Amino acid sequence: MEFSNNLVTIFGGAGFIGTQLVQVLADRGYRIRVAVRRPDLAGHVKPLGMVGQVMPIQANIRNRDSVERAIRGASIVVNLVGIGHESGKQRFRAVHAQGARNIAEAATALGVEHLVHVSAIGADAQSPSSYARSKALGESEVLSAFPSAVVIRPSIVFGPGDGFINLYGKLARLLPVLPVIGGKSRFQPLYVGDLALAIAAAAEGAVKGGRIYELGGPEVVSHTELVKRVVAGTGRTNPVVPLPAGVAKLLALPLSLLPAPLITGDQVELLQADNVVSEAAIRDKRTLAAFGVAPTAMGAILPGYLWRFMRHGQFDRQAA
Repeated sequence: MEFSNNLVTIFGGAGFIGTQLVQVLADRGYRIRVAVRRPDLAGHVKPLGMVGQVMPIQANIRNRDSVERAIRGASIVVNLVGIGHESGKQRFRAVHAQGARNIAEAATALGVEHLVHVSAIGADAQSPSSYARSKALGESEVLSAFPSAVVIRPSIVFGPGDGFINLYGKLARLLPVLPVIGGKSRFQPLYVGDLALAIAAAAEGAVKGGRIYELGGPEVVSHTELVKRVVAGTGRTNPVVPLPAGVAKLLALPLSLLPAPLITGDQVELLQADNVVSEAAIRDKRTLAAFGVAPTAMGAILPGYLWRFMRHGQFDRQAA
């Protein structure tokens, strides 16, 4: 297999979404730089391509010089970097807005052809959530610095290694009752493989730039319905009970102090809002269909990894 002359830099490419994207682009022959803060912890991306095709490189998107080093020579740049909670210098605005601006400005200065910025459905400058406000600001910064960028807002993303379905699988194994915050809020879960294909299509110029696309899967479910599906998929019978937002915020106060918080007050705010593709995006054809990707149903993927949370693991699955 011969590598393409095109070099792709993927910021945050060693994570859940990034590893899927690296595989897609590697299969298409691209040379890939995976820009991360700790390259020594990103060795798992190297076998996703041929020898020498995928290379981790050090970069901190809050540091403009390191961003430029990671981009120099690349014709395509993808920004996947995001945080779910704040810690130390990793603040929402610093990562989602300042960091995104650094990448977009560097991409413009270095003559990058295509920039893809992954945001999130729910990004809103008027949101009560700091996370959502910073995501909206990041989109604005990117499009201001790189007007032809493609901005992608996915709903919650599922697949082996995700941080949402797997969390509830673990909780179903540990807790007799599963509390749900914002149980009536609607989600449109998107399979990570479909998201990776959409990002790759955008990176190759398959969709119009300078637009914000909203991507969701084929099913819209409430938070409660989704948790019940996880419980059923693990062969368990945990009752699913609603947890009022006020109570959830009180619980979040001590839990948010943990090194890896189970829930924060800001996340409680996020869970009160729907996380689905908007009517405006559907009307303007700014959805998954624009990328030529057919959405994958949850039922085709969840059984492939929820079995890990069954009482007897794979043996329960074989017995079924």
